Amino acid sequence: MPDTNDTLPPEAQAALNAYQSMSESKKAYFSLLSEIDQKYREGGSPTIAENLQLEKLLGAHNEAVAAFNEAMQAVTELEVRELLLTRLMGEAGKH
Repeated sequence: MPDTNDTLPPEAQAALNAYQSMSESKKAYFSLLSEIDQKYREGGSPTIAENLQLEKLLGAHNEAVAAFNEAMQAVTELEVRELLLTRLMGEAGKH
């Protein structure tokens, strides 16, 4: 059984890293979306470059979600999965 005070086993650490990447890609996407929304509320409209960047960020986030799902499937041991989920809940509380 894994020690909760030590590092996660490699497959669980990979899933945690994938979760963190997914969180960052989500944050980047919503940050730009918020900027565009504010611009729209002030009477402006998004530029072609902003729309392309938004599309790029969404694509990156979709890739990060897929990587996270794949990494989670690799964590098959129940105790490791429970430890990972506990860590993920702690990570979610930080964002």
